[in-house]
Amino acid sequence: MSKYRSKLPQLSDRLFLTDGGLETTLIFHEGIELPYFASFDLMKSKTGVATLRAYYERYIAMAKENGLGFVLEAHTWRANRDWAAKLGYSRAQLADANRAAIALLADIRRKHETPRTQIVISGNVGPRGDGYKVENAMSAKEAADYHGEQIAVFRDSEADMVSAFTLNYVEEALGVVRAAQGANMPVVISFTVETDGRLPTGQTLKDAIEQVDRETSNAPAYYMLNCAHPTHFSGALRRGEAWVSRLRGIRANASTRSHAELDAAPDLDIGNPAELGRHYRDLRARLPHVNVLGGCCGTDHRHVGEICLACVEVAA
Repeated sequence: MSKYRSKLPQLSDRLFLTDGGLETTLIFHEGIELPYFASFDLMKSKTGVATLRAYYERYIAMAKENGLGFVLEAHTWRANRDWAAKLGYSRAQLADANRAAIALLADIRRKHETPRTQIVISGNVGPRGDGYKVENAMSAKEAADYHGEQIAVFRDSEADMVSAFTLNYVEEALGVVRAAQGANMPVVISFTVETDGRLPTGQTLKDAIEQVDRETSNAPAYYMLNCAHPTHFSGALRRGEAWVSRLRGIRANASTRSHAELDAAPDLDIGNPAELGRHYRDLRARLPHVNVLGGCCGTDHRHVGEICLACVEVAA
């Protein structure tokens, strides 16, 4: 059974950490081959499971050391039908992989959760297509049908919530929200933006969040931003605007490069971890309700450690 599905603890004013760039860490630092960035595929071997467990436990240790909560984000960003088919998974095997991913996180929670460090399990949903480009866009209904398959597995697991990451157009976000509503699951929507702070469609972040809220009666528990550097979006976040108050989480990239530049780069740009921490500190100073903090592409434990250090100081 889920533990926090009826009352997500991160909806308080406490700080919650989450992890960094899982896939870029595994590929560039661990030397692991991850076709299509599909980290869920590691569940096929005991070595892969041990690698994932060690990865998560490193971040949980930071949260426990600082008395913070933790959102344990499942390694299921690519565990949807189209991406899994490229790896040869049947739909039954894919459902099993999603179940096994949540079961691993539930075991990690049982081992590490404390009264001060509540651990929330999030079933992660990724885009049907490329997170950087809008390709073969779906209607909201098509997206609900498509993502509903994965969300139904999370519904019947110990997952507390569903989080959709790196969404780049609003109809897919609407579909995820409606599928989660149908499964009675709390849902978080995390958009990605280009260097101008807009979605790849050209829609402003403000308009995207307001549209999803308007068409779903404010169904998302909250919103996040991921896979963009703070310099790409911080100027759009103005304190006091109602839509900004719906934003609670940031998982930024280490690099200031654009999505196109990151796609073409042969190397990993880790940026400056301390500088990234300062960006988060400044965001938190302006927007103290933003309380779920982690990283995305190019970030690792060093970046999240600096984010933690900078933002715990602000909170103190």
